[in-house]
Amino acid sequence: MKLGALCRMIKIEHSVFALPFAYIGMVLAAGGWPGLVPFVLITVAMVAIRTYAMTFNRLADLEFDSLNPRTKDRPLVTGEISTRDAKIFLFITGLIFILACAGLNWLCLALSPIPLLVGAFYSYTKRFTPLCHFVLGSVLGLAPVASWLGVTPEFTVTAALFFFGVTFWVAGFDILYACQDAEFDREQGLNSMPANLGIPTALALSTFCHICTAIFFGLAGANAGLGWGYWIVWAPVAIALIWEHSLISADDMSRVNMAFFTVNGVIGVSLFLGVLMGLWF
Repeated sequence: MKLGALCRMIKIEHSVFALPFAYIGMVLAAGGWPGLVPFVLITVAMVAIRTYAMTFNRLADLEFDSLNPRTKDRPLVTGEISTRDAKIFLFITGLIFILACAGLNWLCLALSPIPLLVGAFYSYTKRFTPLCHFVLGSVLGLAPVASWLGVTPEFTVTAALFFFGVTFWVAGFDILYACQDAEFDREQGLNSMPANLGIPTALALSTFCHICTAIFFGLAGANAGLGWGYWIVWAPVAIALIWEHSLISADDMSRVNMAFFTVNGVIGVSLFLGVLMGLWF
């Protein structure tokens, strides 16, 4: 298997969406730096589960990816990576995730099948529900909860609020991204908000999701008792969440990748820095 092709298959650069929120849960649970071992294990677990979920998705969607002009260059479609190799890679990353969870604590090990099952389940949701965006959001929403449990094996309100914040955040930008495939999804009988409800309605729902995101992130910061350092970051993040919707309209989707990747990648990293500042100031 070629490393470059594997990285393109799983879009390794999109790890920027999940990792900051895993680190948010980690530092809040620890009240600061958790130590090298938890940091390494949480990083490995997050990269492994995201890689597992993306690989599963590429295998499950191979038939549709081969028909969609936007995805015809993906490595599984072109044959750069065989389905056999992808399945081996899937098994390896799933195993690495379980081992990383075992290294954290007993609760993480006991709960490790849940992210694996949910991550796989998402790939089939477009077959039967336009709520698929929220299922994807919940997969990434587990990041702050799981990393919190990796440091302190107990469920908390703060982690739950970040879960809902991330869920709405991801659902919002996934709806934007899905606008590119609205016509294709309708032709193939697949479900998404843009395909089922039309792009104008989907864009409005995406905006609503990001308003909810800003609220949940605010509630999470308040519940965690974060200082002013968090709020001076939260405010521009909330503005950016709404501003990104001005980049796209039903008549002009040319800047969807900027809204999807650039803006949302900055938001995740910025909020993590805001949490660190909120712990210090």
